Amino acid sequence: MPNTGSSPVYGCSTYACFNNTLEIALEQIAARTTLAEILSDTTHSLLRNAEVCACFDLRYTVHAPCADMNIACHHERIRKASIEVIDEVAASCNDIGAERLVIHPGYCESVYGSGMERSARALDRSLMDLAELQAEREVIFTIENLGSWDICHFRDPSLLDRLEELGLGFVLDVGHAHINGNLEAFLATSSPVHVHLHDNNGKNDDHAACGSGTIDFQRVFASIPPDATLIIETANIEAFDESIDYLASLARAAKDECSE
Repeated sequence: MPNTGSSPVYGCSTYACFNNTLEIALEQIAARTTLAEILSDTTHSLLRNAEVCACFDLRYTVHAPCADMNIACHHERIRKASIEVIDEVAASCNDIGAERLVIHPGYCESVYGSGMERSARALDRSLMDLAELQAEREVIFTIENLGSWDICHFRDPSLLDRLEELGLGFVLDVGHAHINGNLEAFLATSSPVHVHLHDNNGKNDDHAACGSGTIDFQRVFASIPPDATLIIETANIEAFDESIDYLASLARAAKDECSE
């Protein structure tokens, strides 16, 4: 468990309640924890629903939109439009006092020929743009490692040095790292400011309850910084509850071991 001197706060992503309105999702989350991550997409978009956040006594982090967004698109107009949307969401983050803004690094439309190289160059332009925008906002911009599809960028730790150079934060998604077979490499080489917690069997991105798959969460918590924000990003609210129970059992076991 994180060495914070007190019990860690596990936030809940609204992804777990995506079948409901943002208001109902936040009601469900507020009944369970004091920290919510808003997946700002479709009916949970902060560009349409930011005023709802003031109704709850919650701390917030925000996940930038995933649908119809690609900051690694080599079509410059699409890339720039994606950056503009992220900046609009960042302004909403300021309005609700969000602490972190999670951003996907995008994907390559085609990995054939020079497609991946062109897309990687577009991603680097976007990262530079985001670094400039971050200076104008109060929220910390954080980039998330992605899953196992060949078209995805940031599947291994190779981008970490560039993020540090630009002053951008890193989101460690433990489930994504696990299905890429390099969770240990990320834990050994990175200092994430934000962590997404969910489980899988090493093959599918299930966003399952922590403890239901094959991730070694004791190893995870032994390596992540104690001040990283922790978000449980499961596919449903029941899996969030199961995750809380499992992580509490790990904490009890660690405490018992120390007292022996």
